[in-house]
Amino acid sequence: MPANIEIKSHASDFEAQAKVAAALADGPFQDLDQTDTFFEVSHGRLKLREFGDGSAELIQYQRADQSGPKQSSYVISRTSEPDTLRTALSAALGVRWVVRKQRRVWLTGATRMHFDRVEGLGDFIELEVVLGDTLDSEAGHAIAQQLMGRLGIRPDHLVSGAYVDLLERRAAPVD
Repeated sequence: MPANIEIKSHASDFEAQAKVAAALADGPFQDLDQTDTFFEVSHGRLKLREFGDGSAELIQYQRADQSGPKQSSYVISRTSEPDTLRTALSAALGVRWVVRKQRRVWLTGATRMHFDRVEGLGDFIELEVVLGDTLDSEAGHAIAQQLMGRLGIRPDHLVSGAYVDLLERRAAPVD
């Protein structure tokens, strides 16, 4: 099963940090509009990620809900029929939440640097260090820590959980 080391952080200065990411990147960025429909599941998370061009991916993943670098294991299945897949999964499992975001992605080595503007939440940075035959978990953690330093991501900016969790917490009534 594919895996990566990832972090999620509030952006302290989105534009300045994006300039640093651009300088670190191996090439130009890619802009993506993404709508993630999260489904009710008993293990991990399951989301249908729809892109602005009509394509989509069904993504199942598992990772610890902790701040700081952590390993995530995932399975991705691409689909050209997101509407019918969303309808079937919604009927079978129920929809947990829908997350909408604009994402700018840069690549540097084995790392995807995501600069996200999340509807209802604000600006965030995600780092995903892709693990593989030549890159183990320990090396992935070291790369994540190094990029956090270069991008000015402080420990108090780190976020545990996923955007869906943050949106649910924000919407929960206060007793």
